[in-house]
Amino acid sequence: EVQLVESGGGLVQPGGSLRLSCAASGFTFRDYAMSWVRQAPGKGLECISAINGGGSTYYADSVKGRFTISRDNAKNTVYLQLNSLKTEDTAMYHCAKGADPFRNYGLRTPAYNYWGQGTQVTVSS
Repeated sequence: EVQLVESGGGLVQPGGSLRLSCAASGFTFRDYAMSWVRQAPGKGLECISAINGGGSTYYADSVKGRFTISRDNAKNTVYLQLNSLKTEDTAMYHCAKGADPFRNYGLRTPAYNYWGQGTQVTVSS
């Protein structure tokens, strides 16, 4: 059974930092692209970052230069480092698994077909 468990969210002031983690199990992690998708209150889904099995990374313009995605295949974990946080980054952050192995989906949200429950990030003074 595929499981994705996010952690690391919380309340942070503007300009602050957080590191999100997503522990994966139930599939051959190293073979799959992974992404981080967020949903802010009243807004749609936004795929903000992705990393394929080979380590290539992708970022939405809204987070480029501030967020960094990485993965540790030995630990079956994908990370998202959030720096220079803004109030508009407030959202539920989910990690998501690519639909098929050995594929590179970039930031195409529908291609990530299994999501975790999410971790809340709130940026407020």
